[in-house]
Amino acid sequence: MTTHPATPAENEPQPETGTDTETETGPGTGPAPRVLTEEELSRLLGEQQFGVLASVRRTGHPHLTTVLYSWDAKERVVRVSSTADRLKPRQLRTDPRAALHVNGPDVFSFAVAEGEAEVSDPAAVPGDAVSRELLSLTPGFDDPAAEAAFLAQVVADRRVVIRIRVSRLYGTALDIPAAD
Repeated sequence: MTTHPATPAENEPQPETGTDTETETGPGTGPAPRVLTEEELSRLLGEQQFGVLASVRRTGHPHLTTVLYSWDAKERVVRVSSTADRLKPRQLRTDPRAALHVNGPDVFSFAVAEGEAEVSDPAAVPGDAVSRELLSLTPGFDDPAAEAAFLAQVVADRRVVIRIRVSRLYGTALDIPAAD
């Protein structure tokens, strides 16, 4: 029987089971997702501007739309501007169940705000309550003429405010250490 010299791999020390080296390599051995706290979820919603709003179609299937939104943490309300004749407001008037999915600062984190939506009446007169609420969703205008034009435009567009009264927040983050 002939013996062969040991290969270099056999002579190198092998990592012990359960060490950090093992968790850094191989499929399914990385860190588990971390559930975000209520404070982290609210901060994430406040830091982002775009999300995916989900509503329910008559068929029961989800309808997803990318939206620009505003988060009011104190009131726990998400606000979205839309027009009265679009599909989303019509669906939410029929079935008010809604969810907003928001990506975190990286692809490993997200937040979801679920709740019941209400849809305002269309803005009817520049400066009415609905048009002022829509104005509050903007950064504001330094020029009074530009603000007046905005208020007139939301009336012309028949803009509405979708308000989601958030009853549940959830989300996770995957804390991956930075590469050295």
